[in-house]
Amino acid sequence: MKDLISIIDVKKHVGETVKIGAWLADKSGKGKLQFLQLRDGTAFFQAVVFKPNMIEKFGEEAGTAKFDEIKHLSQETSVYVTGVVKEDARSKFGYELDVTDLEVIGHSHDYPITPKEHGVEFLLDNRHLWLRSKRQMAIMQIRNAIIYASYDFFDKNGFIKFDSPILSGNAAENTTELFETDYFGNPAFLSQSGQLYLEAGAMALGRVFDFGPVFRAEKSKTRRHLTEFWMMDAEYPFVTHDESLDIQEAYVKHMIQGVLNNAAYALETLERDISKLQKYVDTPFMRVSYDDAIDLLQAHENDEDTDYEHVEHGDDFGSPHETWLSNFYGVPTFVVNYPASFKAFYMRPVPGNPERVLCADLLAPEGYGEIIGGSERETDYEVLLQKIVDFGLDPKDYEWYLELRKFGSVPHAGFGLGLERMVTFVAGTEHIREAIPFPRMINRIHP
Repeated sequence: MKDLISIIDVKKHVGETVKIGAWLADKSGKGKLQFLQLRDGTAFFQAVVFKPNMIEKFGEEAGTAKFDEIKHLSQETSVYVTGVVKEDARSKFGYELDVTDLEVIGHSHDYPITPKEHGVEFLLDNRHLWLRSKRQMAIMQIRNAIIYASYDFFDKNGFIKFDSPILSGNAAENTTELFETDYFGNPAFLSQSGQLYLEAGAMALGRVFDFGPVFRAEKSKTRRHLTEFWMMDAEYPFVTHDESLDIQEAYVKHMIQGVLNNAAYALETLERDISKLQKYVDTPFMRVSYDDAIDLLQAHENDEDTDYEHVEHGDDFGSPHETWLSNFYGVPTFVVNYPASFKAFYMRPVPGNPERVLCADLLAPEGYGEIIGGSERETDYEVLLQKIVDFGLDPKDYEWYLELRKFGSVPHAGFGLGLERMVTFVAGTEHIREAIPFPRMINRIHP
């Protein structure tokens, strides 16, 4: 018999005797049979214990004692289980284990999350244990596949990983969304984006990206927001706004395909409709201007199936507007060229139309909303300086950022993707809080 194998790999060992390290997720049975639901972090599957087999192997007394021990195992007991892998067409997983031996590693007593319905508050209070559930395991596997696909995409497309600081001296966007802290007597802020630093990296290294935690000092009042989350930012020189959209579309498709390729079991566990995901990979994303989107929303606002409020040119979208737009087109949809009045100071105006900026939000269908925000950046020193002043920011805090426009400024663009929103979209889950391993207490969203 070989060394320990993972549950997900049992399909390679049909008819063989294998040994698996696992936890007991659930148990049932009667008489001479016990059915053990095992998990090891890669998958869940069933192991069957037949009392006569235990007696045959260990003798009457020892075999009966072994079976009785197994019969009284409690939830989340850790075990080494040995047995023969068999195909099982009745189960979704397709395989089960005929147990020949079981060794208890660590006992578990009074495990709080039992196989029944629990309230969201209770599960969040026990997040460290909730992660062991089948659903949470699947979501984390999808998260991992998305992260892996991100690094793979950027490596194949000539990007360099460039780590931006978590403590920052200025704001990338809205200064009211910053967490302030003391940095040896000076004010500093938890980063809300690595973008400004990435622009410096792009002027030195070409295509760059970062991937790390960011923070927004706003209460998480919806299913789509967290105060602490992970963001991937990318920046590239000598690229126009439209070329940037091409990169973003290719990146999102690469992530979705990566999950389809590497986390199929997780998608099946969550009962995700993979035909929809494959459609998003195979179909070109839509691109619609902000003003055309407003016209479209106004034209359909009285339709029987709409539930969004009236919106005027110059208004920002709410979640119902984003949901309707992306569902109308049925694929991820770029809304481009928003009003400058509610977008960040660093965005370049649309040529000939200073009231609009060269930016885009990528809206995911099925009600998942914005997953990417990006723009072409302003390259003119004087224009950018005036924008900083107009936004009520102190130019002294942005001297280094302005200097990027003094020494060989070039057209450049970039975007940021919220990892948890992307995970929620691909996994088809309802709440974004399920997509982060340990959402802080302040991030708890009441249903």
